[in-house]
Amino acid sequence: MTAVDTRVPVPVEVRSAYQHCEQITRTQARNFSYGIRLLPADKRRALSAVYAFARRVDDIGDGSLPAAEKLAALTEARARVAALAGPAAGLDGDPVLVALADAASRFALPLGAFGELIDGCEADVRGTAYATFGDLEQYCRCVAGSIGRLSLGVFGCQDTAAAAPLADALGVALQLTNILRDIREDFGTGRVYLPAEDLERFGAVLVPDGTSELPTGTALEDVVRFEADRARGWYATGLRLMPMLDRRSAASAGAMAGIYLRLLGHISASPAAALRRRLSLSTAEKAMVAARSLSGLAPAAPVRQAGAGP
Repeated sequence: MTAVDTRVPVPVEVRSAYQHCEQITRTQARNFSYGIRLLPADKRRALSAVYAFARRVDDIGDGSLPAAEKLAALTEARARVAALAGPAAGLDGDPVLVALADAASRFALPLGAFGELIDGCEADVRGTAYATFGDLEQYCRCVAGSIGRLSLGVFGCQDTAAAAPLADALGVALQLTNILRDIREDFGTGRVYLPAEDLERFGAVLVPDGTSELPTGTALEDVVRFEADRARGWYATGLRLMPMLDRRSAASAGAMAGIYLRLLGHISASPAAALRRRLSLSTAEKAMVAARSLSGLAPAAPVRQAGAGP
């Protein structure tokens, strides 16, 4: 996958639209922004546009509208992004769509991946539960693997056929980390992402009751450890993407992955703490990971049990 010629000047109104997307990224992408800022200007702008639209979709799914109105808004978002592939999309001055349309004209973005992201958000709105890890894997590919492939479109790569599955795997790894980080918060909103088969395997029961009070005991902690080890397997696969990218793109992807991998380490080391509160990295930790990535140091290879991961 190679980028389209990015040397075409950016019109003033488009530059303003990109600035809007970069502001969204700086203020709302608390982890991803550390990697995005390592990119050269043209790629940084494009990936900010990708993030800004993805954030819009997420905000619809996580918002306070009734389910029917959320689904209608997601249908509208699907139509708007699909229209970007046409010769004359009606952008209506929407800065996120203006920036995304320009990015798509400069980079080989697989815009259809946004449809997969919306599929995943629709599943959230409908309250989909996951009986098996296979079911959850498909969800993760929709909501995060899609962003991995869109990011790859910005990064550029000579061998898309080999790189795209690795970008997808890295997205799955990041989403699994998100799920483990947000167990308590999601439970409070009636969402359970942990596969039923894994909960049953460890004798854990997780049935939303309208509160954020998770069951006590070690069974759920064992599930968290198990899923964390599974996530390490996905990181091990996804990180094989790094040598296929140019230096700055590898630094960007490595910073994003490294921050989440470090967070996963905290969760795995203390599942009880992760179930009591949302764990996060300090600003200093994130900056350290980004600096290591920029200097060419890849994220540490995750250690996992045999058979874990894809």
